[in-house]
Order: sequence, then structure tokens, then C-alpha cells
Amino acid sequence: MDEFFYRVPLNIPHAATIARRIGYHLERVFSVHPETHAGGRVELLLLAQELEDYLEPYHMEEDNPLPDEAQQVVEESAKRARAIVDRIEALKIGDDRLGQAVRNFFECLELGEEGARISLRAGENPDSALRPA
Repeated sequence: MDEFFYRVPLNIPHAATIARRIGYHLERVFSVHPETHAGGRVELLLLAQELEDYLEPYHMEEDNPLPDEAQQVVEESAKRARAIVDRIEALKIGDDRLGQAVRNFFECLELGEEGARISLRAGENPDSALRPA
């Protein structure tokens, strides 16, 4: 697979920031089409809020937690982000900026290759100038 992602070192504090961006982009997408998927909207926004809440303790930290805790945070955060992308895809509400945030999120968890694939499901344009080539 061509590398359509950045290889960055684990950065859980920045992943927490990007989790907030994912929530922001979901709100933005729903605000453009408020009538779209009213039932799924609540569920998806709750999933995004749960991810933000889970990562909140790490948001203002300067460093990652110790390795054992960091691995647990990576696994749990990725699991939650996958569920969000599943819902985005099911509701057909993905867009380029949302997909980019998803890719960046996985990159921060050192899961860049998965992020490059899953971001397309969240709407990232494969020809986007912001997508690594």
C-alpha cells in the first residue's frame, strides 16, 4: 500500500485534541443538514463525546502516559474511533475534513496505515491536496 499517512510518534495529548476536532466536524456536518438522520445523529454525537471524555485526562499533558497505560489508551481510543467511523459510513455523512481528522487521529496513535484506509470511509477525498502522497 502506498503510504497516504504521516508516520508520527505516539502523541496521546494531540490525539485528544483531534478527538475534539472530530466532534466539531460532526456538529458542522449535521448543522448543514439538520434534518438528515435525526436518530443516528444523537447516537453518533454521543460516541464522539465519549471519545472526547475518555481522552480528556490526557489533553493538557505534555507527555504520553507510561507505556502500559499508553497501550491501553491507544487500543481503547482506536476501538471508539472505529465505532464512530462505522456510524459515519452507515449514515453516509462523511466529508473530506472529517475524514482528514480521522486519519490524523489514527496517525497520533501510531496507527497511520489504518487511518489512511478508515479515513476514506469517513469521507476523506483520496485526491485531497492535504492527503499525504
